[in-house]
Amino acid sequence: MQFLFALRSKGVTDARVLTAMEQVDRALFLKGLFKDRAYEDMPLPIACGQTISQPSIVGLMTQALDVQPRHKVLEVGTGSGYQAAILSKLARRVYSVDRFKRLVTDAQALFNALNISNITAITADGSHGLSDQAPFDRILLTAAAEDPPSTLLAQLRIGGIMVLPVGQSDTVQSLIRVTKTEAGLDYKELRTVRFVPLLEGLGQD
Repeated sequence: MQFLFALRSKGVTDARVLTAMEQVDRALFLKGLFKDRAYEDMPLPIACGQTISQPSIVGLMTQALDVQPRHKVLEVGTGSGYQAAILSKLARRVYSVDRFKRLVTDAQALFNALNISNITAITADGSHGLSDQAPFDRILLTAAAEDPPSTLLAQLRIGGIMVLPVGQSDTVQSLIRVTKTEAGLDYKELRTVRFVPLLEGLGQD
């Protein structure tokens, strides 16, 4: 309950998002000493020099994405798999890509153990998206780009929403929501955030 209260106090108010976050135990996505800090609202280190985002940011990004039960979602940056697991409670299908094979393998093993069958985790260069599965109803980036990548915007359905951090990696970034309309792209700035940069190519584990 303390965990949900903390999320609400940071602006995560969507009932479906809160329920999904209550159902997914963050501790399962952490290892060693960090498991004990799973319910604190802070980012924590995971393998391959990456991080698991703080729960309030995960909640706010998920809320901004407005995922509906029939949606097909692309997540760029699998990381620990925590965000994908939450999305899996809200969407019909989640495709999650990461440049680190080790992270994808570990996340997929966890999804299997938790009987989550609607996530497909793939090792790939996320900056290219997944053209063979496009178009997507929703796209979520958990790494910062200087601008919303045109390749990913092209894979977003009309009426679709993309949520991502934008900005230079060494300064404050903005979390934005891009809605793709018949008339073009509609941008909304949500808040300041700090994420690892979106890198091209595959990572060395």
